[in-house]
Amino acid sequence: MGRHRSGVEEDGAVTTPVPRPPELRADCSSCFGLCCVVLPFSKESGFGVTKPGGVPCLNLADDDRCRIHATLRPDGWPGCTVFECFGAGQQVSQVTYAGVSWRDPSSPPHVLSEMGAVLSVMRHLHEMLVHLTAAERRAPGTGSALAARVTALTAGSPDELLGLDLDALYDEVGTVLSGVSATVRARWPDTVDHTRADLAGHDLRDQDLCGAMLRGAVLIAADLRGCVLADADLLGADARDADVRDADLSEALFLTQPQVNAMRGGPSTALPTDMARPEHWA
Repeated sequence: MGRHRSGVEEDGAVTTPVPRPPELRADCSSCFGLCCVVLPFSKESGFGVTKPGGVPCLNLADDDRCRIHATLRPDGWPGCTVFECFGAGQQVSQVTYAGVSWRDPSSPPHVLSEMGAVLSVMRHLHEMLVHLTAAERRAPGTGSALAARVTALTAGSPDELLGLDLDALYDEVGTVLSGVSATVRARWPDTVDHTRADLAGHDLRDQDLCGAMLRGAVLIAADLRGCVLADADLLGADARDADVRDADLSEALFLTQPQVNAMRGGPSTALPTDMARPEHWA
């Protein structure tokens, strides 16, 4: 993977390099196993063992592949099946560090800790791009300019990435997403507002959730079987173990892959076309 693409105009002038849009879904085959090394694990959170950040997972092979990838859940590692870096891992590995692994003898001793900090920033940027892409799809012309700026930032050097003001950037992205949410949900009169509500374990099957505001809501183990969540805003909702069998999430707003991975669904759960169906739902 190269860092930029450029072209030559008919008059021979070289065009300004333009960063390639990063992939927004994890490709572990192009990563240095960063999430398995730099992130801390907690046994209580479903990771089999507790380990500090900066220590390779005991299941990580020398080729940066997981030894138990095919049996993570039965082996007691469901947390790994929920995590999604939004493609930040391969971006850091192949673009930011140009394919030079932390395992490489030429890498300085501090590079692993630096990669961990850079990965954290990159994952934030990629998550922003996931949401801005969704915003542009639902309301064309709203997220493209800011998405182009964020895309350019993903091509930065480690120092440039670590120097970013993520809070200010989140404020900008939040303004765009809030505007899109209000526009899209406006077609649903009398929608319910469950912003940051604690709905853990609640049976929500009798509620009309089309256009509902569920931002930041706690939906842990909530019963959403058969619910239609068209245009429901799920930004930041905690959906761990939410039962979405027979539910329609195909038009939910700002739904992410980690949220889907954490839910309990089935073959008849309707998902957005760009969302992968978790293997454990089978």
